[in-house]
Amino acid sequence: MKKFLSVVSFAACLLLISTTANAQKFSSLDKSPLDAAAYPSSYKVAEKLVKVTYSRPQLKGRSISELAPAGAVWRTGANEAVEITFYKDATFGGSNVTAGTYSLFTVPGAKEWTFILNSKLNQWGAYTYDEAADVIRVKGTVSEGKDSLEAFSIVFNESDKNADLILGWGKTRVSVPVSAKM
Repeated sequence: MKKFLSVVSFAACLLLISTTANAQKFSSLDKSPLDAAAYPSSYKVAEKLVKVTYSRPQLKGRSISELAPAGAVWRTGANEAVEITFYKDATFGGSNVTAGTYSLFTVPGAKEWTFILNSKLNQWGAYTYDEAADVIRVKGTVSEGKDSLEAFSIVFNESDKNADLILGWGKTRVSVPVSAKM
């Protein structure tokens, strides 16, 4: 009987420990979920030229100018600053970029936006943005889309040997060319 009680007590302790170990608390979904866009975008192409990792804020009745004011450096999304990885040397907006990972910031404007590749990584928003760490600044073209996008989005519009990185939010579309360095 004593041996039986010892076994039952031991089993109860194991059950208690395993229940505690499995009762982890997971956070709820982020209000601005993390996403990624890559070029080439086909999942069948393993070797990418570039990948952008960003968070997707929602308009929720607000204007783009409230969330990304004209003339001010913007994190280009939500949460952490956007990171863009070039897996090979490339051109971005006509400027040469060495393979590597950079923070991507933008400065919104009415007719053009400035795209900034910055060497400082792991930044929250643009709060610690340091212009001295800028690698390049290039201009992006602004246009208007047919449909309004509630969630900020980044895609690559692809052609044979290059692509345009396109930011979309509301009806605003901003594009900058990207291609492999020849």
